[in-house]
Amino acid sequence: MTVLKKHTIENEFLKITVKETGAELCSILNKENHKEYIWQANPEIWGSHAPNLFPVIGVLQNGKYHFENKEYEMPKHGFIRHNENIRLKEKSENQLVFELLYSDETLKMYPFKFDFKIAFTLNKKSLEVNHHIINLDEKPIYFSLGGHPALNIQLFENEKIEDYSLVFDQEMDLSTYLLNDQGLVTSRTKGILDNEHQIRLTEDIFNKDALIFKNIKSKKVDLVSAKCGKILSVKYEDFKNLGIWAKPGAPYVCIEPWLGIADIEGTDQNLTNKEGIIELTTADEFNAGYTISIE
Repeated sequence: MTVLKKHTIENEFLKITVKETGAELCSILNKENHKEYIWQANPEIWGSHAPNLFPVIGVLQNGKYHFENKEYEMPKHGFIRHNENIRLKEKSENQLVFELLYSDETLKMYPFKFDFKIAFTLNKKSLEVNHHIINLDEKPIYFSLGGHPALNIQLFENEKIEDYSLVFDQEMDLSTYLLNDQGLVTSRTKGILDNEHQIRLTEDIFNKDALIFKNIKSKKVDLVSAKCGKILSVKYEDFKNLGIWAKPGAPYVCIEPWLGIADIEGTDQNLTNKEGIIELTTADEFNAGYTISIE
């Protein structure tokens, strides 16, 4: 039986815990009010906390892609989440750093040599999540990258889902891209905001899967309770796209910064042509991060 390793750091405000498997954030505990802000992965609803998405986001058409005339299979959201080969690289008073190096196992589904690191850094009442990718190959590597933190709502007594809103830092016209039955992104859209800055959560808002916002202008969103005020904020300046999702009716919401997107309907499945794909040249490095700040 595999022993589940978890690593914890804390300061005077927050205590965070990260599972070594998948380098998955599984707790942000507010030491002042003793509230837990990360969804606790009830398997009867959704059995994850905050998966890390690499080297793809969402689904590939038929679970496959092509690179240099070869076909490869890749699971939804890539191979970091649930990965048991990730190891704690560094630990200090305020930071945890995890690493996954390419291996024979990864090369079977992703023909690139890479070093993937993710750092969780506590700074007062904020948690900074930073991704660091190094190309160790003799050719460019191609990837997408994203976060998927599930944040608890209904934190206080007698609250409903409808008491919670997502409030952006500016007014926008915002439309979501609709998915087909296979989870591929279509060209069809649905208007969500019309020169507005607030999305109210409802029991059925995710009945047709995630809200997908490409090239979103706002780079900060607050989770707000109508009864208790601002709960937290997520800042994602390094990310072009944003996904918002939950199982319909569940007491959490995922705020997902993305560099990349699921496969587009009608894709040619060529990895180098994939929408939003990042090309990283030999010996080059890439950094992107987002921050969760607790009120």
